[in-house]
Amino acid sequence: MPVKRKEISFKGQNVYVGIDTHLRSWKTTIMLEHSEFKTFSMNPNADELINYLKRNFPHGNYYSAYEASFCGFSVHRALEKVGIANIVVNPADIPTTDKERKQKEDKRDSRKIAKSLRNNDLTAIYIPSVEMEELRSLVRFRKTLVKEISRNKNRVKSFLYCHGISLPEEFIYTSKYWSGKFTNWLKSIKMQTSHGAMTLNEILDTTLFLRDKLLKVTKELKAVSEGSAYSNLIRLLRTIPGIGLITSLTIITEFEDIKRFKNFDNLCSFVGLVPTTSSSGDTEKVGRITKRSNTPMRNCIIESAWVAIRNDPALSLAYSKLCARMKPNEAIIRIAKKLLNRIRYVLKNETEYIYSVVV
Repeated sequence: MPVKRKEISFKGQNVYVGIDTHLRSWKTTIMLEHSEFKTFSMNPNADELINYLKRNFPHGNYYSAYEASFCGFSVHRALEKVGIANIVVNPADIPTTDKERKQKEDKRDSRKIAKSLRNNDLTAIYIPSVEMEELRSLVRFRKTLVKEISRNKNRVKSFLYCHGISLPEEFIYTSKYWSGKFTNWLKSIKMQTSHGAMTLNEILDTTLFLRDKLLKVTKELKAVSEGSAYSNLIRLLRTIPGIGLITSLTIITEFEDIKRFKNFDNLCSFVGLVPTTSSSGDTEKVGRITKRSNTPMRNCIIESAWVAIRNDPALSLAYSKLCARMKPNEAIIRIAKKLLNRIRYVLKNETEYIYSVVV
């Protein structure tokens, strides 16, 4: 005689999933409103997770979270696609006890994420569009190429110094630009053995190869600035002193939407132009700028600030006044904040920057 089965339903109930993502597996913890269900390893597959949830918690409201990591936002998009409301969080923002910090393991991490998600203690980071994320990757790749080219240039010079080869006087101050004449001179150097010649030629060939790649990427980014949806914003940003093509593209790809920042303080915190503070009782200490930052963005703003003080009268005057009471490297951070405020104004109002003497 067949036995009737009563199907369970979690309709109206929340199911919380904490995921510790890895390349070959996910450590997953599932919690309900008042209990912990299970912690287990699974294949890194969103379809497999939703099937498990539907099978064990049918008709429930599914919520998940994971730390921003190597997988970027691809996992987030996969989870959202199958019907799981997911958020990505900054690892530093997850409430962590001293014990969890000193005895770190995947199981404990996934449980910590699930518990914090259930307690509504997590703040989601901003998820860029796919188009913006891919453009950002191209801008960042260009910065990587610049670093690699600089390293190889230094390798060439170190090789020359090591083997007692002096630079001709005409290249002493211009060699950093690697003109065609300087490159031809490097190619003409005769080493005493084939081993030395091969070493020099290989380093030189690698440098020239990377320079060709850099040129190709730069041309692509220039095309973006001339014929895309971001052309007007790039044009407006470049009216600000110290902001060029690459910096303007960095700003657009890292911010995407300036209106997502509630106020200027929130923007400064994102970039990393706020000081560290320590307050206890009547004692309050203000230290250097925080280590927490958007590194590409902060580097660009500070580099641009050095250029801006040579071109904008208002910023130049402000810098001079600041240097009277602090070190130049500290003063430039404050100029960077002023420059960031100008960038925010231009992006929010979509208007050109107007030079003035008001600081």
